[in-house]
Amino acid sequence: MLAQEIIRAKRDGQQLSSADITGFVRGIADGSVSEGQIAAFGMAVYFNGMSGDEAVALTTAMQHSGDVLEWRNLDGPVVDKHSTGGVGDNVSLMLAPVVAACGAFVPMISGRGLGHTGGTLDKMDAITGYQSYPDNALFDKVVRECGCAIIGPTGDLAPADKRFYAVRDVTATVESIPLITASILSKKLASGIGGLVLDVKTGSGAFMASYTDAQALARSLVQVANGAGLPTSALITDMNEVLADCAGNAVEVQNAVDFLTGRQRNPRLLQVVLNLAAHMLVRAKLADHLIEGLAKAEAVLNSGHAAEKFGSMVAGLGGASDFVENAAIYLPQAPIQLPVIAARDGYISTTDTRKIGMAVVALGGGRMRPQDAIDPAVGVTQILALGSDVKAGDVLAMVHAQDNSKADSALQMLKAAIQITDQRPQLNPVIYETITA
Repeated sequence: MLAQEIIRAKRDGQQLSSADITGFVRGIADGSVSEGQIAAFGMAVYFNGMSGDEAVALTTAMQHSGDVLEWRNLDGPVVDKHSTGGVGDNVSLMLAPVVAACGAFVPMISGRGLGHTGGTLDKMDAITGYQSYPDNALFDKVVRECGCAIIGPTGDLAPADKRFYAVRDVTATVESIPLITASILSKKLASGIGGLVLDVKTGSGAFMASYTDAQALARSLVQVANGAGLPTSALITDMNEVLADCAGNAVEVQNAVDFLTGRQRNPRLLQVVLNLAAHMLVRAKLADHLIEGLAKAEAVLNSGHAAEKFGSMVAGLGGASDFVENAAIYLPQAPIQLPVIAARDGYISTTDTRKIGMAVVALGGGRMRPQDAIDPAVGVTQILALGSDVKAGDVLAMVHAQDNSKADSALQMLKAAIQITDQRPQLNPVIYETITA
């Protein structure tokens, strides 16, 4: 295999064979393909795209570039979920235990936040003692005993994707739909799951802000995943406002505990969690149809069984055994709380959700580069929903900060992000569309 000939063929718009793609990916993994050649290949794909067969070949080649997990002798199906990222999106924290409580196994390998979006792994790291990178033996033990485990990439999953993504990140080729598709799915396929449901976000807080782009990505993901032998469906969901009523790491964990125990359940968040759970249960063949899946998910949530699963997962991975009962004791809290006050009467008509996410970053709760450290305690809570009727002086949100300077900066960003007008807005659907194979 000559890497430059493969690059030339893709540059000229030719279709690559599965063997060519496999060989190129092998070269990415073993270092025989240079960073310059990776960059050139990525740019050629960015401009010329890939056919469905090429995308499947790239995905499966990256899947097999490292470890591929196997889940033997489990007494239930293995399924997972992936979100394209949002603000105040703590769905995974509730979804994994809900689906586990229904009889499936959910080995959820998650990532960290980057830019304005939060990362599931950063949220879990806010829990005192929680081991987000357990060894394979502990990961296996917790999944088998608790039904779910939310951790970071274990072992050597899809190492070709790791190197490819690092090059894409600095060569302006991240936004290519075939490359995004292969990056997401290669890791999911390598995790050994038997079914997948995707939560593809659209709106001001999503990476795919336009509906057309989100729809194209969702269709690509579903087509390629099913082509690679992984039964998959996708929901396109709204990210024109935060999903929970908060954004940050520890604050979103507390919100998840409140959700699981029934102390507080945001209606939009509840709709997303239950619908994703229903699709996962259908994929796992634990429900014959979505209505049955919804009923099962709601039952384990309301009975407290899902909260028990979350608590046992946290304890199994090093957290406190009474975490669910006493989450506030084990979660860090910022010393300064500053309210964002409404300047006038009216209705909350729009929120720039990306700006809200960037306010969390400005507080220290997110990162712009993978190596940036984050402060798990900071964030924004009590964010009012779109359409809320407010009076001058009402609290629109609450900033949690370590110092006054950062609190003031975030407050100004939030004021600019939340618009109040005289007319009540038409609210967006929570779930726009479901895409299946």
